[in-house]
Amino acid sequence: MHLHILGICGTFMAGIAALAREAGHRVTGSDANAWPPMSTQLQALGIEVMRGYEAAHLQQFGDSGPDVIVVGNVITRGNAAIEYVLNEGLPYVSGPQWLAENVLSERHVLAVAGTHGKTTTTSMLAWLLEHAGLEPGFLVGGVPANFGVSARLGGGNFFVIEADEYDTAFFDKRSKFLHYRPRTAILNNLEYDHADIFPDLAAIERQFHHLIRTVPGEGRLIVNGSDENLARVLRQGCWSEVEYFGVDINCDWTLQPNANGFEVLSRGVSQGVAKLRMPGAHNRANALAAIAAAAHAGVAVSDSLAALAQFSGVKRRLEWRGERRGVAVYDDFAHHPTAIEATLSALREPAATPTGRILAVLEPRSNTMRLGGHAETLAASLQLADAVFVYARPDLKWDAQAALGSLGAKLHTHADLETLVADVVAQAQAGDCILVMSNGDFGGVHDKLLAALAVV
Repeated sequence: MHLHILGICGTFMAGIAALAREAGHRVTGSDANAWPPMSTQLQALGIEVMRGYEAAHLQQFGDSGPDVIVVGNVITRGNAAIEYVLNEGLPYVSGPQWLAENVLSERHVLAVAGTHGKTTTTSMLAWLLEHAGLEPGFLVGGVPANFGVSARLGGGNFFVIEADEYDTAFFDKRSKFLHYRPRTAILNNLEYDHADIFPDLAAIERQFHHLIRTVPGEGRLIVNGSDENLARVLRQGCWSEVEYFGVDINCDWTLQPNANGFEVLSRGVSQGVAKLRMPGAHNRANALAAIAAAAHAGVAVSDSLAALAQFSGVKRRLEWRGERRGVAVYDDFAHHPTAIEATLSALREPAATPTGRILAVLEPRSNTMRLGGHAETLAASLQLADAVFVYARPDLKWDAQAALGSLGAKLHTHADLETLVADVVAQAQAGDCILVMSNGDFGGVHDKLLAALAVV
């Protein structure tokens, strides 16, 4: 079968491409932009990616054209490629639907949902099952270092998937995760996000409750016991087993930090000590949720603890990109105030690498960020940084200098990327950490910073 994927360079759609290629299908695709790590993954797989969305991309195949067009949720009506598909009556399907019908059916699906931590928790969970010899399939919105790819079919009964609440496609406005029908579902947390498609928190909660409705009675929900928004969702109705994780002693799964890592307790009984290379309370909570979900798949906690000690993290999640004249550059996907604060807090922990100041470099790129959905809470989330450099993109719908004014002298806003790089480099000192945060490629700012530091 020949699949042509519209929006192939998105983290989810690139995973679909990898799975389809592994299954023996021919895969081509189109996208407006491409950047690592997904662009390099597609290149390594030998998948042809065409720049832009042109009808000619599909016309060139003639009568031997694609058997199906897989449509990413970045595609809207008016897009030249999709208008051609509709006018010609070509077969098309959304990515989540193709995945559900061709990969997930008849498998034990373990889904990881939540506003934050999905990619890391999904990667952890896949690794726990892999270490236990279960050979899981997986699709992650990033590249786990332990696997080197964002998706694979796997050889066992289990499939681990990052379950995104974003909408499915222009013709299917349900959240993606409603297609997955998980038997095990982690609900990590729930906050307002995606201002471009959800009018308020209640609209997101409704989608989460639809997800809960798809979990079988013999299935299991692994729920953050400290999240009131999730508690409100469950009060709407729940028909499955529920286990809670968190720091509350009343949770089924709890943790207690200690000098060697953190102790894991199941219903108050110690299961051993977990050692995690990644700093941060949020990562410890992610690990606890993964342990609980793996237990539902039959993995002994002792095996999960051994696996966690070997977990090497995920690209673009507090990823070390290099060091020049004593200044370290890190990359992180953080694009929500809660994630930004959690990442900065992790870098402040004694076990973290940085010893000097933290220079935060932020691109408000997500739709919610650009529209100003987090403008009121963003300044507070950046307080732990010693200096903050914000790229005031031309499409920003709010005044970054005014909205973040409470940061005082530590705030530096720039409408020009090259000027921003020059300012950061001029202020950086040996021992400092430059933390770059964006959910896009940020104009290659990481390499620009390292190159500029090298010549100062």
